[in-house]
Amino acid sequence: MTTGFTVIRDTTPANAIPRGAVVAMGNFDGVHLGHRAVIEAALQMGRAHGKPAFAVTFEPHPRSFFSPNSPQFRLTDEANKLRLLAGTGLAGAVVMTFDKTRAGTSAQDFIHHDLIGRLGISGIAVGYDFHFGKGRVGSPSLLVSEAPRLGIEVDVQAHVDIEERPVSSSAIRMALAEGQIADATAMLGGPWFVTGEVIHGEKRGRDLGFRTANIRLDKNCSLKHGIYAVRVGRGAERLNGVASFGRRPTFDNGAPLLEVFLFDFEGDLYGAVLDVAFIGFIRDELKFDSIDALVRQMDDDSAKARVALAAAPDAFPRLGVIS
Repeated sequence: MTTGFTVIRDTTPANAIPRGAVVAMGNFDGVHLGHRAVIEAALQMGRAHGKPAFAVTFEPHPRSFFSPNSPQFRLTDEANKLRLLAGTGLAGAVVMTFDKTRAGTSAQDFIHHDLIGRLGISGIAVGYDFHFGKGRVGSPSLLVSEAPRLGIEVDVQAHVDIEERPVSSSAIRMALAEGQIADATAMLGGPWFVTGEVIHGEKRGRDLGFRTANIRLDKNCSLKHGIYAVRVGRGAERLNGVASFGRRPTFDNGAPLLEVFLFDFEGDLYGAVLDVAFIGFIRDELKFDSIDALVRQMDDDSAKARVALAAAPDAFPRLGVIS
């Protein structure tokens, strides 16, 4: 687990920014295998230069700025993106606010003012398809052409494929929307996870013998409604369980809710913040004709979840600590 991960923001004083660092630049939603190739290139370059390596990323996600009225299913919010980046070995991250000013900044101005002037980078790694600057004019080829004059090293990473399919954030979103947890895990390099505070629910679970920790996910989450084998993190503690994400059609067909039943656990989790990693998809959400039928199915779901979790005993996102 990485410690000492530093976050630099637009408000960070210039004298607090290490000069000459190497950066990996991207949006890094999900920090998937393609992103990790870019990050590893930056880490190798940093080791060769004797310089720290940082991620340069943007918040909010540029899609949210350009299409504020379109639903945006983010694989990771800002906090979890930084925790994942902190687990890669990077020294820190530069979080640039993506607003009207930054959207209107030309690619050349971004390179000269932000990357060279403010950060003083000695090298940069990017993915083959990363674009930046007004009108998305900035490209890997522009960075390569400017590198000799700027005195920096540029590394452009090709796409990463799994079974001849390119890894991308959009492909992972599609896999999660279809309940293809194994595919999403393969592309991410580890299980997809969410973080949330345990809230009070309708208390039905305790009456059924399945007391659940309820978490409200982002309204734009497109995870397929269904039953999942999950591993839950509470700080350094790891707990196994089975979770339902959906509208509870047997009862109220209400707003989507994540309900997690933890195996072999006794205690009050209300108000606790949990990380929930999705290890396997068990079945679609169903409506049952009776409570007895639902309970029998929940017993079967729990048994299947235990098998899936036993087959992946160490599966959990590698998360770092933010300074």
